[in-house]
Amino acid sequence: MISIEIPGFGPLEIHHLVLDYNGTLAVDGLLVDGVAPALERLSRNLTIHVLTADTFGRATEILTEMPVRLVLMGPEHQEKAKLDYLRRLGPGKSVCVGNGRNDRLMLKEAALGIAVLLAEGAAGEAVAAADVVCPGIVAALELLLHPLRLTATLRS
Repeated sequence: MISIEIPGFGPLEIHHLVLDYNGTLAVDGLLVDGVAPALERLSRNLTIHVLTADTFGRATEILTEMPVRLVLMGPEHQEKAKLDYLRRLGPGKSVCVGNGRNDRLMLKEAALGIAVLLAEGAAGEAVAAADVVCPGIVAALELLLHPLRLTATLRS
């Protein structure tokens, strides 16, 4: 668990990290440099979930040895499937990270929603639904590794 008190935003007690794969953890199906060690460190305090339709067919192979729960989703109604998954975990104890339009509902409902901007861009609706926008996935993961950065961004 990661516990953060953010003045004006409220307390966060995070148990789950829910991540999109393509466009968030990976570009063209390949994991972004620096993601693996950050996930390893975060897995000591959080249960990590990766939700994907695996557009490029590489997620299973790449994530097999990593400390994550991989959930493969069908191509239809992904935004609802991701939201339903988050609701089963408990939105109030989860942080979600994504970039796509299909991530917008989970980003909005999570205790903390983080949108990331990688090579494929970020959907405007995902950015609007997020609490924080980061220039890349490693920066987003480092917010959880260094929670005072979140305090600096979200306090009022």
